[in-house]
Amino acid sequence: MTNTEQQAPAVPDMTEVLADAPTNWGKWGPEDEVGALNYLTAEEVLRGVQHVRQGKVFTLQRLIGDPKGDPVWPGRKPAERTMILDESTWDSPDAPQFPGGLHYADDKINAFLQGSTQYDALGHVWYDGQIWNGYDARTTVGGMDRASVEPIARKGVVGRGILLDMARFRGKENLDKGETFTHEDLMACAEAQGTRIEPRDVLLIRTNFLKLFHEQGEAFYEGFNEPGLVYSPELVRWFQDMEIPNLTTDTIANEVTFDPNNGTALPLHCALMRNLGVTLSEIADLEELAADCAEDRQYAFLYAAAPLKIHQATGAPVNPIAIK
Repeated sequence: MTNTEQQAPAVPDMTEVLADAPTNWGKWGPEDEVGALNYLTAEEVLRGVQHVRQGKVFTLQRLIGDPKGDPVWPGRKPAERTMILDESTWDSPDAPQFPGGLHYADDKINAFLQGSTQYDALGHVWYDGQIWNGYDARTTVGGMDRASVEPIARKGVVGRGILLDMARFRGKENLDKGETFTHEDLMACAEAQGTRIEPRDVLLIRTNFLKLFHEQGEAFYEGFNEPGLVYSPELVRWFQDMEIPNLTTDTIANEVTFDPNNGTALPLHCALMRNLGVTLSEIADLEELAADCAEDRQYAFLYAAAPLKIHQATGAPVNPIAIK
């Protein structure tokens, strides 16, 4: 055993880190499976619509099958698309024949449901044997019987979105590995952009960190530690008080991968998603939107997203839309 290993502090259990963390369990009833998305009422949709002023449309999904590579969580493989039928199929005498001589192409995809721009199910991450709203974690065995992505997909996510361009705010092309920021930084960023975060906003945070994936390739995963929000009781309380329904980022996991203060992995997934019911969406492509916002100084817009409806799934791909 090395001296470093001997001196490494023990990482506390998540139950200890979040012992006094607030929850929204039961707030929308014992059967709820969409959590803070309940905040996105018809009034919130109309509040978002008020920010449609120019008719500009931005799609926020990263390309699946990008020739430059698809960034995924370590251990996941990028999507694989396979051609099943193409014009060469009809070189064979056994090819299907249709009246009139129709030919067509067909293909399929083999992918992790959270291997691209996607929404997490509220039951995707847990600790202490319980997922969102207090459901037993055993309900995830063989497929998510409760708090899967399907209820989120059926409801949809529509409201006022606000881009928080943390990379530009800090004067960088991209945030650095392990770089952190707080809710106070988000508010300061909004102020610098000439806007403010309002209750029930969908938050979109740009770090441009995945730029490094396309520059570094596999070396990107060495010492993997993404930049992002860092846990604090104050930040979690702020999310609860502001009734934030959805956090969307351009990173793979929304938050700094390993908390620099306690060593735990992804504590905000637990504090925000598992406890408060905040929906998380990841790997968004915010570059075109961010460039346009920097030019016209309109950082608020109508945000609309609906992940694929997949029964019992832990997450699903999505192509969110921002309309200015």
